[in-house]
Order: sequence, then C-alpha cells, then structure tokens
Amino acid sequence: MDVLLLVLGFMCMILGVFGSFLPVLPGPGISWVGLALLYFTNAVPVNYWILGITLLITVILSVLDYVIPAKGTKRFGGSSYGIWGTNIGLIVGILAPVPFGFIIGPFVGALIGELIYDFKGHNRALRAATGSFIGFLASSFMKFVVCVMYLGLFVWIVWNYKSELF
Repeated sequence: MDVLLLVLGFMCMILGVFGSFLPVLPGPGISWVGLALLYFTNAVPVNYWILGITLLITVILSVLDYVIPAKGTKRFGGSSYGIWGTNIGLIVGILAPVPFGFIIGPFVGALIGELIYDFKGHNRALRAATGSFIGFLASSFMKFVVCVMYLGLFVWIVWNYKSELF
C-alpha cells in the first residue's frame, strides 16, 4: 500500500508541475495532494507543520492566481473581457498545434477580448493585452516555482525514509 501511495503521490507532483501552466489543473493543489499522500504511508510519520504550511501557501497562491492577471490587466487599462480572453486564449493555445501556443494564446486571447470590448481603441487593447499577458506569466511562474519546491520536498522526504519505504 505504501508503494501505491508513493507512486500516486509522485504522479500528483508531476501533474502539479504541468498544472502550474494549465488553467484547468490547479497545479499547487495537486502537488499538495501528492505531499499529503506521502504522509498517508505507514513509513513516513505525519508532520503537521509541513502539511499546514504548504497548505497555507497553496491557498494563498490559489487566490493570487486569480488576482494577479486581473491586476495586470487593470493596471494596463484593461477590462474583464481581456481577462476572459486570456483564459480562453490559453486553452485554445494549448489545444492548437502551434509551437509555444500556451504563451501566444493568452496574449492573442486578451487582445481579441479587448478589441471586442472596444473595437476602436487598438492601442488600449494592445496595452491591456500586454498587462494581462504579464499577469498570466507572473502567476504561472509563481505556481511553477512552488510546485517544483513541493516536488523537491517530496523527493527529500522520500530520500530520508527510503529504507522504510522500499
């Protein structure tokens, strides 16, 4: 059972790292579940401090994930159309067979969203799309860093308890 929990936890960690860029997957949340699964094993004693602190970081980051792109868009003069365009553009960019679609998609989506909002303000739409894109990149980078840190913590804990786990 311990090996199954260990494998499921590791799969959650890897999925969390990928989820840090995908809007449909809550990367830090999935990574936290991977950490929790590790502590469900009989070999690793539960450390409520680590679980509590990482959960707090995950909750804060989940809230910031919605705030940062919105603030970036608002700071550069955008509207909610730009925010929605960013999210839709990201999904389309991921699904489209375009190189770096997950980077190009949010920018183009925000630009289209802002042009739908105000067709005549091309410069404002471009500025707002840039703000939304910068907010998306900042949010994704923060999630990626946290997920990689959780993965490192996972590997460190497994290494410390390798004799009990294997």
